Amino acid sequence: MTLKLGALLTHPIQYYSPWLRHLAAQTQLKVYYAHQQTAQGQAKAGFGKAFEWDVPLLDGYDWQWLNNLSKRPGIDHFAGCDTPEIDGIIRRERFDGFMMMGWNRKSFLQAGWACYRTGTPLLMRTDSNLTSPRSALTLAVKQALYSAILPRAGHYLSPGSRTDAYLRHYRVPESRIHRLPHMIDVERFAAGAAQARANGDAAAYRARHAAGEDDKVFLFVAKMIPKKRPMLLLEALEKALAPGPEIRVWFAGDGPLRADLEARAKALGLPVTFLGFVNQSELPTVYAAADCQVLPSDTEETWGLVINEGFACGLPAIVSAEAGCAPELIQDGVTGWTMRRPDPDHLAQLMLTAKDQVRGLPRGPIDAHSAQGAYAYGTGRLLDIVEGIKATRR
Repeated sequence: MTLKLGALLTHPIQYYSPWLRHLAAQTQLKVYYAHQQTAQGQAKAGFGKAFEWDVPLLDGYDWQWLNNLSKRPGIDHFAGCDTPEIDGIIRRERFDGFMMMGWNRKSFLQAGWACYRTGTPLLMRTDSNLTSPRSALTLAVKQALYSAILPRAGHYLSPGSRTDAYLRHYRVPESRIHRLPHMIDVERFAAGAAQARANGDAAAYRARHAAGEDDKVFLFVAKMIPKKRPMLLLEALEKALAPGPEIRVWFAGDGPLRADLEARAKALGLPVTFLGFVNQSELPTVYAAADCQVLPSDTEETWGLVINEGFACGLPAIVSAEAGCAPELIQDGVTGWTMRRPDPDHLAQLMLTAKDQVRGLPRGPIDAHSAQGAYAYGTGRLLDIVEGIKATRR
């Protein structure tokens, strides 16, 4: 019998839409969106530029906009998504399972309460962890509140060991913690990168952005916001250049820190190129043209899906130990290198190490890790989880 599933997201997200298409091909799926994000809303969300994604987000599955009653609609604050009609939908549809891609918006609480009252199995996707610093008072309040609610609220779709530890900390039983890796469109990224290398587009992109054949290009792909620490990369580049190696840095993205970064790079005469915002269809070429990715984020980076994208394109990475993906994705000297502390000298040394070793690492997909994000795997895994929950409720 085909499973009947529902899902609630704040807005259409480029990482989830391809998976929802896969899921819809094997289940009776209905997706609900709490907010209609605009191009201007994307700019306010930290991208620094108004844009629309250039890949289809609403094709291939059944979906519905919910009526957002928020007085200040948006995805950047708790009350920005207020959709009380989800209660009636969950009561009426009687789903075999209902997924929520998060829990920190009012709409998610409305859906979670409806699932609880109707006995609908609730599956919450989270990548929360315990690494972010919090005051003693905040920790005490969360310990009491979360330990009372989370073990009873539903089941959890965890992407890695840090989220597993977070859930255990708040007394969620093992039977309610289910491993489901974060997913990106591995096939599209891998094929695009391979084509760009084969047809010369990657080489042309390097030449267009002043990277010589012997240069090593370190790529930053992210919003230019404080938690991503883009300035740390500039400081490290200045130190890495002292021995005189041929190293360049590309910044792909935009955001509120861009002007300061450009001014600093210009003042120091650093070999830096600001590519601006790069949309989904062009990203595989950019990854293929680079030599190593750098994600120096702080503890607010609960994962870092750009590393999954780079891995699909065969690009190793230097990743901060504070980033959520580091324990699962980085094997030092194999898939990349771990930045153990936010120190420019340390990052500079890692860049010099990568410069010498990067040629020996694979240029095709880093299979042991990127393949885990395949949507086909995610679909099968989710269906197994829902079937298992159903079996325990009979």
